[in-house]
Amino acid sequence: MIEVDLTKTLGAFTLTARFTAPAAGVLGVQGASGAGKSTLLACLAGHLRPDRGRIALDGRVLFDAARRIDTAPARRGVGLVFQDGLLFPHMSVRQNLLYAVRGRPPADLARLLDLLGIEGLLARRPAHLSGGERQRVAIGRALVARPRLLLLDEPLGAVDPARKVQVLDLLQAVQRETHTPFIYVAHGQAELRRIADRLVRLDAGHVIASSSICPWGEGGASMAAFSQ
Repeated sequence: MIEVDLTKTLGAFTLTARFTAPAAGVLGVQGASGAGKSTLLACLAGHLRPDRGRIALDGRVLFDAARRIDTAPARRGVGLVFQDGLLFPHMSVRQNLLYAVRGRPPADLARLLDLLGIEGLLARRPAHLSGGERQRVAIGRALVARPRLLLLDEPLGAVDPARKVQVLDLLQAVQRETHTPFIYVAHGQAELRRIADRLVRLDAGHVIASSSICPWGEGGASMAAFSQ
């Protein structure tokens, strides 16, 4: 179970988020620009410290202001993939993938490379990758560390519209194969209906709705919907 009850103020903006969700499948987070989506992920990952509240994952408390618990990001078991991938430009794809595990390849690395379709990219540098390839490598790097939760912050933002459906299908396959719960942030309903099975809506820093939506693949979002 993912348990969130927090408040974070940044300047004139205040995020107040309270919800619970199963630590399974894909939880979508939707909201307009400035709604607090990225701030929420930063708090979950440990990169921002909430002013008050509590965050727990499968019974393990990651943050509790009252009890002065604030687990360091590296010890939370939470992976984070940004919109542009944020790979190390001076490293090859292989070096980027193994950075989080200090150069020691996990036993299932070959399977992960095959699943993501990046086995042929290992010698390349990020500058020689397409937007979609960079995102696949960034997702692989996060998964190599075996996170208990993977956060994806608008991961299709830098992907060509014609390839967005392909990347979403890939993410579905990865989630099913690894059984890693995802929290997936996006603006559009079509994108979330295709990948998420639960949804939290944010507006001006507040959770205004939390519900179940269509299961895998039943949203019926077309490729044209992602090109708009």
